[in-house]
Amino acid sequence: MLKTAFRRSLLAAALVLTPLAAQAAEKPKVVASFSILGDLVHQIAGDDVDLTVLVGPDGDAHTYEPTPADAKALGAADVVVVNGLGLEGFMPRLLSASGFKGREIVASEGVTPRLFTPEEAAHEEAEEAEAGHDHADHDHDHDHDAAHAGHDHGPQDPHAWQSLSNGVIYARNILAGLSAADPDHAAEYKTRADALIATMETLDKTLKAEFAAIPEERRRIVTSHDAFGYFGQAYGIEFIAPQGMSTESEASAADVAAIVRQIRDEHISALFVENITDPRLIEQIARETGLKAGGELFSDALSPPSGPAATYIAMFENNSKKLLAALAATN
Repeated sequence: MLKTAFRRSLLAAALVLTPLAAQAAEKPKVVASFSILGDLVHQIAGDDVDLTVLVGPDGDAHTYEPTPADAKALGAADVVVVNGLGLEGFMPRLLSASGFKGREIVASEGVTPRLFTPEEAAHEEAEEAEAGHDHADHDHDHDHDAAHAGHDHGPQDPHAWQSLSNGVIYARNILAGLSAADPDHAAEYKTRADALIATMETLDKTLKAEFAAIPEERRRIVTSHDAFGYFGQAYGIEFIAPQGMSTESEASAADVAAIVRQIRDEHISALFVENITDPRLIEQIARETGLKAGGELFSDALSPPSGPAATYIAMFENNSKKLLAALAATN
């Protein structure tokens, strides 16, 4: 009888402890704002977190409109990882609406922001104003208009991930935030982050040497929108874009005409579309200049898993390979 009672008490204790053990083993819930950050989190966190990415592959964080499922995911999250620098105009209101109470990691913290020149700032303001007029002409509700009002980046270029040295800063910020939120796995996070950072630093040195081998006067590229400023700074390339920093703005006829003249006057022969933008603008420039687009670059989003830019490192390798080939062929 005593043994039977003892066995029953052990079974009862096990039944009580099992939910607690399961709760203790539950993975931290992490939300990343868009696909590039999602990959960086995945590379560092591995399977030690439960990761949700709001703006997925080929998605545009400039124009994204959150869903109720996004608010639910954020409300249950322990950590959210955002770019900062004004990229995610939708995020402040979404965080407030979701009741998020966890840790926020700003991946770009510590980056030296690329600032607009006065000319770029004036151009951007004009395009944002035009985009605002276009939205006002349609039957949008108040929330929609308020969300789009948040897409103004201010004087800073938000696309800081387009420099591998900045990518190292992103990785270190994500490592620090995850380790603070989940110290039990801090050693694993550090091991993965160190490997990722070493890969970034090696690739950065390689690309600097490869682009430096091309004469400076030939390092000019036309892209859809101005997302490659940090890439240009890092590797000595001039990127020319008919759209501003935000894909929500629209290039004017005068902007397009000016770029067509510049292409002809400066004999620019490298022209690319981006995975997140409507290709018709670049196709128009190609028709008017006789140029053939050199392919697709990945700027603000990764490709789907089966594509050529499914990870942050693969994005850099893909873009650089295409850019180097186009510049090498420039007459």
